Amino acid sequence: MPSPFIEQLRADMRLRGYSLRTEKSYLGWIRQYIYFHKKQHPKKLGSNEVREFLSWLANERHVAINTQKTALNALVYLYHKALGITLGDLNFSLATKQRQLPVVFSPNEVVNITLVRLAR
Repeated sequence: MPSPFIEQLRADMRLRGYSLRTEKSYLGWIRQYIYFHKKQHPKKLGSNEVREFLSWLANERHVAINTQKTALNALVYLYHKALGITLGDLNFSLATKQRQLPVVFSPNEVVNITLVRLAR
């Protein structure tokens, strides 16, 4: 059974015109935040707990910086728009992991693969 609080947030996002992908992403991060703080209601938490969660994502989960920023945006939505609470300066640890580039062949490797295939 879905949480009434989460369903309230979902309805609020739909009224504000958020995309379904944003809604799904934000609700996922908000759920993780709530579970991280042992299912306490976000009204009982504040900027210290947000800082702790975002720092944990960077230092323990080793998420990419854009992933951490998405989590931050979800929590800013939660507090600022949905609950009407100002978080102030969070001063948290930024993630340092960057997006990983795909592994590709060098020009010499492509030539070698082509030669091997032609030799068959």
